[in-house]
Amino acid sequence: MSGVTVDTDVISLVFKGDSRAEKYLPALAAPDLLISFMTEAELERWVIQSDWGLRRTERFRTYMRRFVSIPSSRDLVVTWAQVMVKAQAIGRRIEGADAWIAATAVLYNVPLVTNNPADYAGVPGIKLIGHDLTPPET
Repeated sequence: MSGVTVDTDVISLVFKGDSRAEKYLPALAAPDLLISFMTEAELERWVIQSDWGLRRTERFRTYMRRFVSIPSSRDLVVTWAQVMVKAQAIGRRIEGADAWIAATAVLYNVPLVTNNPADYAGVPGIKLIGHDLTPPET
C-alpha cells in the first residue's frame, strides 16, 4: 500500500486551517490516507463536545470523506497489543488511543503523519512524518 496513516492532530490542524498544517500538506498528497477507527472516534467526540452547528458538522463530514477509516480487526487487535507491550518493554508509555493509531500505521506498513512524534517514541519500527522529523524515503 502506498499511503500514510494520519494522526488526529494533523486532521484537526488541516480542517481548522491552522498555519501549522502547511508542513503536512505534501504528506497528505499520498494516494491512500488512512485513519484509525480511534481517530474517527476522537474527532466525532470533538464535534459533539464542541456542539457544532449543522453546517460546520456537514463541512467536517465532507472533509472526512477523503480518509479511509480502518476498522478494528483481529490483526489490528494483535498489533495494538504488540505496540503496547513493546513500548512498555523499553520503558516508554503510550496511551491506548495512540497505540490504536500506531498499530494502524504498523499493520499497514505506512508512515504515520503526526504533529506529536514524541507520543510514538516507544513504538519500535514505526515510520513517522512529523514537524521535527525528516520524512522517510519511499
